[in-house]
Amino acid sequence: MARKLFCEISPLTYKISLFKECMIRNIKDILSDEKIAKKQISEELPNIVKSNSSILIRKLHGVDIKLQENKVTNIELACKKINGIVIKPGETFSYWKVVGKTTKKEGYKEGLVVTRQGLKSGFGGGLCQMANMIHWLVLNSPLTVTELHHHSDALFPDERRRVPFGTGTSVSYSNIDYRFKNTTDQDVQILVWCENGELCGELRSEKEYPYRYKLVEENHHFKKEGEFYYRISQVYRLVIDRKTNKEIDKELILDNHSKVLYDYKLIPKDQIRND
Repeated sequence: MARKLFCEISPLTYKISLFKECMIRNIKDILSDEKIAKKQISEELPNIVKSNSSILIRKLHGVDIKLQENKVTNIELACKKINGIVIKPGETFSYWKVVGKTTKKEGYKEGLVVTRQGLKSGFGGGLCQMANMIHWLVLNSPLTVTELHHHSDALFPDERRRVPFGTGTSVSYSNIDYRFKNTTDQDVQILVWCENGELCGELRSEKEYPYRYKLVEENHHFKKEGEFYYRISQVYRLVIDRKTNKEIDKELILDNHSKVLYDYKLIPKDQIRND
């Protein structure tokens, strides 16, 4: 039998390990010369680089709907911290430096949290959806992602999914962050708000960039390997010249090989390959 890690011995040792990791992250940030964006403004920058929306409450197999409802409250609180933030050239956006602690004292409720041990409830749960929204906007821009943590497993079947599978990010206060750097020559701004049961987001800039971006998913299918099914696909980012509308680059950004953790009966039979 494999020896357990210290963090896996008990809930107490897990908390100790988490506290240690958070302290290490904070010390690194203090010693770093990285400039973190913190300024929010009410005025909107004129150019929309990318906009998107995602459904707030989805029907997830085996998940208490109350956790989904609480997630909406959590996301609304996070919107207040993020909406209008401006990232100047050379600055870095840090998800947790902006959102802060997601405690009961701050008004957060228990939502769905993804851990190494599986799914559970926790205060501030569901905020991955906000990080996913921001990451999607950034992927459709020339900004540079500097910290990203993929969900390694297929946790739920698709429910009105609007973006390619696997293009989200995992976040957990404060050691598992999502960060990107403004490596362009102009200010950019993030707008996020909730409306008509959806989380809405926009990435704005001072002027139009010379290129636009498009994400495409190819070779999507499910495959059984041993006793388990895996969700497989490749996600590419296309760079398109605005003037000529010609594709000038195609970059593989994600090679999905994700273990399916939900009921195999929910896998569409026409998407299973046996070769």
